[in-house]
Order: sequence, then structure tokens, then C-alpha cells
Amino acid sequence: MTQNTAVFGLGSMGLGMALSCLRAGQRGTGFELNAAQVAKLTDAGGVTGAIDAVAPSLDAVVIVVLNAAQVESVLFGDSGVAAHLAKGTGVIACATVPPAFAQDMERRCAGHGLLYLDAPISGGAKKAAEGKLSIMASGAPAAFTAAEPVLTATAETVFRLGDQAGPGSAMKAVNQLLAGVHIAAMAEAMTFGMAQGIAPATFVDVITQCAGTSWMLENRAPHVVAGDYTPHSQINIWPKDLGIVLETARAAGFDAPIAETALQQYRRAVEMGLGAEDDAALAKVYAAQAGLTLPGTAT
Repeated sequence: MTQNTAVFGLGSMGLGMALSCLRAGQRGTGFELNAAQVAKLTDAGGVTGAIDAVAPSLDAVVIVVLNAAQVESVLFGDSGVAAHLAKGTGVIACATVPPAFAQDMERRCAGHGLLYLDAPISGGAKKAAEGKLSIMASGAPAAFTAAEPVLTATAETVFRLGDQAGPGSAMKAVNQLLAGVHIAAMAEAMTFGMAQGIAPATFVDVITQCAGTSWMLENRAPHVVAGDYTPHSQINIWPKDLGIVLETARAAGFDAPIAETALQQYRRAVEMGLGAEDDAALAKVYAAQAGLTLPGTAT
């Protein structure tokens, strides 16, 4: 039988996952407020429809939305899908959320006979489109079994981190602490270099071959060099994600001063009206403070 998978949230990551499921031979259904994104899925052979009509035939639901409130809305809101799904359906939740929230969603899904997998994702839009994500997953063995066709279609690496929800989201918080700080460090280092007369293109040429590089630097710094802030990953994501990091840290009595400092820079970027731009635009915060002109920026 053909696996019947629905993806809720067809942004750059969700659409890539939905298309990967289609390539794997699954029947792919998509739900998204942006009609243009839905059209990209249907043009590729996917379908859409009314949730209550589609849901009973689904084998798996993949939730790739922005935050915990949207996850809860997809599952248990006024038009929530949970009430319409057959018992035993897999729920693969990919948003970055607090570990305690993931545990609560697992419990509530179990009340409907659904198999919840706490499955945050990493890798960016390109790897999502290629079906080569890294997935940090935790949940009951039955949830992994229900999610297996989706995991196989969308991920290059699946980390099995525990037999209940929570550890997957905890590991994603660790990843986001590093990723958010690395982007901020890239922006600070590049603009510091500019203050010393080092052109951004030279910065990229040299640092990517030196010990100071990182995956985030190599991925984001070229956006600054090109003056292209098309949002592959928005500034707006980081106040939420680093907020989760600090919320989780506080609950554990852990001090995270570097993450806190990075968070303040992202908040400044939002205040400057940069929230919808690519997160490489954090360099604009530093440039503005130092009176520097970035590539592609009018003098």
C-alpha cells in the first residue's frame, strides 16, 4: 500500500520534506496558508483538501511550523487534525519547541491513540529539498515505526535519542544555541574585519580555510558578500529559538551568557525592521553600529 503522508507547513523546510516524500513514492498532501507554496506541491504531484476529509486516510502527519503554539493549533485547535486521524497514525513534529511542550504533546496525542515522535530537524532548505536532513528524534518504538517511511524519505541521518518525547527537542536546543551564536559570531567577525580594512569577500576566502570557520559561517557569510538577504532562514526565527534555549537553561538552573548576548543582537535586528530578512542580515546590526557599508547596501 502507498504511504499517505500529510505535511502541515510548506515553508522552505516543509515543502522540501513534502517533495522528498513524493519522490519516495508516497501520496503527499500539504496544508499551508500560502497558496503559492501549496501550488508548488500540487504542481509536483501532491494534493490538498479539507482536513476532516483527508485526515482519516493518513498514515503519517508531519508538522513543520514555526513554534509551539502553531504545533498545538495544528493538532488540537478549532480545526485540529488529531480528532480526525485514525488510531496508530504517526505524528512527526519537527518544529523547535521546549522539551516539556513535546512531552505534553506526546501525552495528549496518546489520548487520541496517536504515535507522537519528537523530531526536530536540521540542515537547511537545500538538504530538506534533497531528502538529506538530520533529524534529532525521540519517542516510543511504535512512534519510530510509524514514522519510518517519512524518516527514510526525508533524512540522511536520524538520531534516536530516547524512548519518549523531550530528548529530541533538548538536543535541538543545544544545536540552536550553537547555530545562533555562530551566525552572530560570523556577523561580528566579518564586520570587525571590515573595520580593519578587510573586504567581506576576502574574509570569506581566508576564514573558510582557517580554524575559525564553521558550517554556519560558510553557509551565511556568502549571503553578506552577495548583498542577498532572501530569507532562507529568517532573523525572526532566532528570538524564538534562542528564547527556548534560555527558557530550557533557566529551568535547569544553567547560565548561558553567550546565548543571551546573541539573542540581544537578534532582537536589535528585529527592532531595525530586519526580521523577515535572511539571518545573515544580522551583519547589518554591526555595520550600523560601526558606520560600515555592507556589499549591496547604498552608501
